[in-house]
Amino acid sequence: MPNKVKQIWASGKTVVNAWLAIPSGFSAEVIAQCGFDSVTVDMQHGIQDYHSMVQCFQAMHAHPVTPMVRVPWNEPGMIGKVLDGGAYGVICPMINTPQEAENLVSYCKYPPRGTRSNGPIRVGLYGSAGTYQQTANQDTVCLPMMETRTAIGNMEAILDVEGIDGVYIGPSDLGFSYGLVPKLDRDEPEILGIYEKIVKECGKRGLNPGIHCSGAEGAVRAINMGFKLVTLSNESGLMMTYAKMQVAQTRKDSGGKA
Repeated sequence: MPNKVKQIWASGKTVVNAWLAIPSGFSAEVIAQCGFDSVTVDMQHGIQDYHSMVQCFQAMHAHPVTPMVRVPWNEPGMIGKVLDGGAYGVICPMINTPQEAENLVSYCKYPPRGTRSNGPIRVGLYGSAGTYQQTANQDTVCLPMMETRTAIGNMEAILDVEGIDGVYIGPSDLGFSYGLVPKLDRDEPEILGIYEKIVKECGKRGLNPGIHCSGAEGAVRAINMGFKLVTLSNESGLMMTYAKMQVAQTRKDSGGKA
């Protein structure tokens, strides 16, 4: 199965990514038909677990989206399992040092580059028998999250780690780390300056910076800054935003009758 994320990056365009917090195959199936390029199951802050992740992947397999996962932490057991379960991309939180980035790559890649154990129990079904292991290292997207003051201090060393495809910015935690209120679409000059440097340093290395946004407005701004993967909130946030808008419009347009 081709990795659409890598194909889009190769074309010079930006990936539009969905985010799944709800442990539902049906929600995943609906989102997979909305025009996204990739769909990420959130196992860190979402309500997802390993079994619901597999159900989401199965539900959206018929649609042209690349399945990805944000894992709970940087450890080999879960990273190996999500890859074996069908993930074609791994986003990993709180990577603060080049050694932690190196560990992440090692967990994501088969030997000789990494230490991933062989056993692609489900992902091996994506192609003909025995071919997955031959292409997995080059096809799998590996994105450490850069979301702390410490990570920013180690930015260039982290970006120099061979095997990462870019970095993924967590704006809430990044702002929190700098003593700011946690939110997604940031406008503080200090943080915008950090974004500019991340984009510039990624560009020097042929890497692809990604970022979490609250919706289309923030995503377009990020794209114009040079980000190569933008996430549009998550499905629970999109549902809540639209529901609130519809309720407010109903009450307003009914002239006080509702």
